[in-house]
Amino acid sequence: MRFGHIAGDRMLDLVNTVAWRLGGPDRSEHLTSFSDVVEWCTEAGLIGPEDAAALRGLADRDEALAERERRRVVEARELTYAALFEHDAAAAAGLAAMYRTAIAAAELVRTDDRWQWTDRETDLRTPRHRIVRGLVALTQREDLDRLHQCEDAKCGWVYLDTSPRRNRRWCDTKDCGDRNRTRAYYARQKAAREG
Repeated sequence: MRFGHIAGDRMLDLVNTVAWRLGGPDRSEHLTSFSDVVEWCTEAGLIGPEDAAALRGLADRDEALAERERRRVVEARELTYAALFEHDAAAAAGLAAMYRTAIAAAELVRTDDRWQWTDRETDLRTPRHRIVRGLVALTQREDLDRLHQCEDAKCGWVYLDTSPRRNRRWCDTKDCGDRNRTRAYYARQKAAREG
């Protein structure tokens, strides 16, 4: 898989589609094309292979609209981050407005033993609508007290801390965890030499 899936919720994984969120000039966007959005949706199980192929074809025919939709997905991602991690009421209102649009484009349909939103048609708005419905569902989880942000100074990736003692500090212990432990070790060594 191309995108990181470490957050404990696929919609939090979407929030993590920006590298070095807190890194200022080092910040790097992972959703740089509509095709990236479709690929993320496929990895997350929001879109199947047939819909993905159809969406890529539609994007080839209307590149300007596809780019606008990519930007709207990034906007929804950032509104969600601001609502969840900065407690920004205006961001929550913006996400709610996007949700109303996403709901208006779908029908509530019973499938097997549950109800779910089903888009009336597949078009370039489909990824955004499915993402926004998922993001709003994320904001309604009962375990949001477990939300945590990687303690690396630049990383900014987010996750649900499901560790028994709720003491997970890093998005990935083999990445940010190792880097920060190594940095701390060398800082202690330097302090001991200078002290």
